[in-house]
Amino acid sequence: MTLAAVIAINASSAAEQSIVLASTTSVEASGLLANILPQFTAKTGITVNVVAQGTGKAIDTARRGDADLLLVHDPEAEQQFMDEGHGSTRRQISWNDFVIVGPSADPAQVKGGSDSVAALKSIAATQAPFVSRGDKSGTNAAELRLWKIAGRTPDQLNREKWYRDIGGGMGQALNAASAMDAYTLTDRGTWLSFNNKGSLIVVIEGDPRLLNRYDVIELSPQKHADSKLAAAKVFADWLVSPEGQKAIGEYQMNGQKLFNPSSASPK
Repeated sequence: MTLAAVIAINASSAAEQSIVLASTTSVEASGLLANILPQFTAKTGITVNVVAQGTGKAIDTARRGDADLLLVHDPEAEQQFMDEGHGSTRRQISWNDFVIVGPSADPAQVKGGSDSVAALKSIAATQAPFVSRGDKSGTNAAELRLWKIAGRTPDQLNREKWYRDIGGGMGQALNAASAMDAYTLTDRGTWLSFNNKGSLIVVIEGDPRLLNRYDVIELSPQKHADSKLAAAKVFADWLVSPEGQKAIGEYQMNGQKLFNPSSASPK
């Protein structure tokens, strides 16, 4: 074998040692990825470069071929991605839940309940400020599904002065809610790691409709042949392996677990 061929093979091997993960913002903002990725890289030598976006944008990034792997949390959008033939394998890696947070003064008088839809109806009836991410993220999609059950469409909501669509990430939405003494829907992981709570407290939790599932999706070689699918599969397999599941389950913030391994999921 010529020296040029050896160099080419080594260069190809080195290139395979890094992948781009299009990820939902919550697993990034909560600190989960920063905690578990060094463990994976130390074991495999593969570096994972994270592009953290709302789930809708992350899926679009993968759809364009600008990522090698997806980690997101919007079941309906994920199914569409799979139905379009962009994904080859979809597996759950973890779950937590959404909560509704709001000012401790609780103008809508919903504090302590577990019915998220009834809470939204009360917020609307009292016209208490509500912050929406409005960014096509998994959290935004979950919020709009709940509003739909409560009898409100996006067009109706956007005409209301009390409904504030900020078009931003979870941290931005929580900062806005804190500044405005408003209600908002957040994933528990980001909430527990958020340091600017102000008067905000959890007012609604424990509703089965607030289950928040995270899935890793490998890309289809038919549509994404240029992606680093082999290295991406190594990471996807690690996330669902006993070692990866242990790393996810052991991650805590201020003594509280932020994500549950998929093996403990109610599915």
